[in-house]
Amino acid sequence: MGIVSSGFMGRRKREVPGLPPGQYVTEGFPVLSAGPTPKIDRDEWVFTFTSDNGNSRHWNWNGFMSLPQEDIDVDLHCVTSWSKLGTHWRGVPVDALFKHVETEAEFALFHCYGGYTTNLPLRDVLGGKAWIAHQFDGEDLAPEHGGPARLLVPHLYLWKSAKWVQGIELIPEDRPGFWESRGYHLHGDPWREERYG
Repeated sequence: MGIVSSGFMGRRKREVPGLPPGQYVTEGFPVLSAGPTPKIDRDEWVFTFTSDNGNSRHWNWNGFMSLPQEDIDVDLHCVTSWSKLGTHWRGVPVDALFKHVETEAEFALFHCYGGYTTNLPLRDVLGGKAWIAHQFDGEDLAPEHGGPARLLVPHLYLWKSAKWVQGIELIPEDRPGFWESRGYHLHGDPWREERYG
C-alpha cells in the first residue's frame, strides 16, 4: 500500500489571481491521506488535552459538542499545489480548549487516530486561527476528510490540518510530526512556499 491514499484524480487547473505562489484552484476536494482511513465511532471518540505540566482533560463527543461552536469560511491550500476556495466549516475554536489553561509552552503536538501527528506553534492555533472542525458544507464531516473531527488551520498548508484528531499535547520545544519528520517544513506557510525543510 502506498503512503498516500487513492482518490486524487489529477489536476483541473483554474488560475486565479491572489493565490499563494505555485497554487491552482480545484473545484473538487481531493482526498490525500497517509495510510488507510480509520473508522471512528462517535460513541468511542475522545479528545484529550495534555498540558505541559502533565495534567490532562478529556471530552467525549457530547461534551465536546457542548463547547462553543463557530462557523468558518476559509480557503484551503494543499502542499501538492491545489487550493479550494470558499470552504464552509463548523467546529470548536482551539481557543475554547485553552480556557482556564496557564502554560509556559510555545508549541503543540496534535495527535490523531491512526498515529498521525503534526506540530504547531501556539501562535498559529490561538487567537481565532484554528478549530476542531466536525462539519463541512453543513454536513457531518466525512471520514475521508477527517471525520468525525479534524484540526483546521487554514492559514497553513493543509497537512497541518490533521485529520481524525484526538488530542493536543503542549510541548516546551518544537518536535516534528509525521510529515515534518519526513522532510516537510516545520511551519508550512503557503504564502512563503514553506513546503519542505
